[in-house]
Amino acid sequence: MNKKYAIFDMDGTLLDSMGYWNNLLEEFLLSKGIKEDVTALIQQVKTMTVEQSSVMLAQRFPSLGNPRDFAQEADRLMAKHYLEDIPVKDGVREYLEKLKAQGVKMCVATITDRALLEMCFRRLGIDKYFDFTLSANECGKGKDDPEIYLRACEKFGAQPQNVAVFEDAPYALETAKKAGFYTVAVYDDGEKNNWEKAKTLADEFIADWTEIK
Repeated sequence: MNKKYAIFDMDGTLLDSMGYWNNLLEEFLLSKGIKEDVTALIQQVKTMTVEQSSVMLAQRFPSLGNPRDFAQEADRLMAKHYLEDIPVKDGVREYLEKLKAQGVKMCVATITDRALLEMCFRRLGIDKYFDFTLSANECGKGKDDPEIYLRACEKFGAQPQNVAVFEDAPYALETAKKAGFYTVAVYDDGEKNNWEKAKTLADEFIADWTEIK
C-alpha cells in the first residue's frame, strides 16, 4: 500500500471482534424466547447499522417490540466486550506504527457506534494512530453505500483514487471499489468462506497482519 491516506474498517479488520457480533443476535433472540436458525440473518445484518437491523428484526419478530429497545440492548451487551475483552489483531499495531512513520493519514470508518470504537481504542492504546473516526450510524447509511468513505475523503481533502480502504467484508470492498478507492482485503475468520471473493474485489490483500514486512 503506497497511498497517502488510509481508511480502516474496525470489526474483523483491526479488531478480532466478529465472533462477539455473530453471537450477539442469537443470544439476544434466545433471551426473548425466540429459537430459530439465525445464520441467514447474521449475513443480512452484517450490511446494516444497528438501527437498520433493529427495524428489520422488529418487522420479522413483532414480539420484540420497539426497535429502539433492541438497539439499546445490543449496545449494552457489546459495550461490555469493547470495554473489557475484544482484542486488536496480532500485527495491527506494528502496521499502523509503520504507516504513521511514513506520514500516512489514517481514519476509521465503521458500522459500529463511534462511542464504542473510542472506548475500545483507548483501552487498546491504538487511538493515537488515527486522525479521526466515522460511524455509519452518523451517516445514516451502511457500507452498501459509499457515503461513509466519501465523507472520509472530504475530511482528508483527498480524492478516492489516492485513498486506500481496508475491509474484511466483500460487500464493503465492492462498494469502495465502485466508488474509485484503492481496496485492500483483510482476512478474518468471520468471512473465511468469502475470502476468495474478497480477493477478487481488492487491489491487494492481507492474509495475516504479522506477515507484512
